[in-house]
Amino acid sequence: MPPIQDFIRRLPKAELHLHLEGTILPSTLVELSARHDARPITLLEAQSLYQFADFTGFLDAFKAVTARLLTPADYELAAWRMMQRLAAQGVVHAEVFIAVGVVYHWRKHDPNCFEAIFDALERARLRAARELGLSLYWIFDAVRHFSVEEAGRVFLKAAELRANHPSIVAIGLGGDERRAGSEPFRALYAQARAAGLRLTNHAGETTGPEAIREALSIGSERIGHALSAIEDSALLQELKDGKVPLELNPTSNVRTGVCPSFAVHPLRRYFDLGLLVTLNSDDPAFFNSDLANEYLLAHTEQGFTRDELRQLAANSLRASFLPEAGKTAWLARLDSTQ
Repeated sequence: MPPIQDFIRRLPKAELHLHLEGTILPSTLVELSARHDARPITLLEAQSLYQFADFTGFLDAFKAVTARLLTPADYELAAWRMMQRLAAQGVVHAEVFIAVGVVYHWRKHDPNCFEAIFDALERARLRAARELGLSLYWIFDAVRHFSVEEAGRVFLKAAELRANHPSIVAIGLGGDERRAGSEPFRALYAQARAAGLRLTNHAGETTGPEAIREALSIGSERIGHALSAIEDSALLQELKDGKVPLELNPTSNVRTGVCPSFAVHPLRRYFDLGLLVTLNSDDPAFFNSDLANEYLLAHTEQGFTRDELRQLAANSLRASFLPEAGKTAWLARLDSTQ
């Protein structure tokens, strides 16, 4: 049998919880700094930005990196390099968050600032489809702790652009759950659903199981992180009965200090209970991991067998927003992977 790493890379799989801005490596950040900073940062300085002790520190680091994404060319560079790394891991489909809320928050003077950026992202996406065989959808992510009004601008833009860009598949709510829950966004989620957008939501990462219930109550179809669901057995049963996809990010949770270790992450318990769990890398450049490594750690730290890793890959395809024909085709290929 081939090494487990080779097996993992051969598995056709989807990544469903991945932030574009969180894929920017320190080396790429140095390039961006050279384009824009009066005194460009060094590689050592860039690497130091990625060191943090808790979730608040992570948000600060994320902000420092996104502050250097200033032009459409910057976004195209970041997207293309992300897509190259995805393809190298055996990812066949990805659904990627773009922090549109950050763009609008920082550039309020220019209501049309995002169109040129999105055109650049689309160039990278189409190139990846052509050269790498990678399919990719975009999720427009608002920042929950900015304001409901700003989130509304993000979701409206998603609906507007989707008419000509079916690659825009969904909306989401990132940011700091501790400062804003899901309930204030109920009306916006209903409007997004009416516009044909799918609904994702970060919930239960730094908050309790009540945040997951709240996210479900406003119509969220997929839940990102869902770490605290383990505290509520009734909620676990509801998630199982409803076949609610969970976008789990174990290394992310360890690095931000909300979970002690990969070994104790509830991934294994959720899987054994029959929940629809998927593995994801969240912000791989910040956490020194990627999707292939998350699968490897599931094997080494939680004893997932090859058949169980195959099931995780199948879950990722089933939980994606791909059309049914696309899911069926990839699942058939997955079944034949040795």
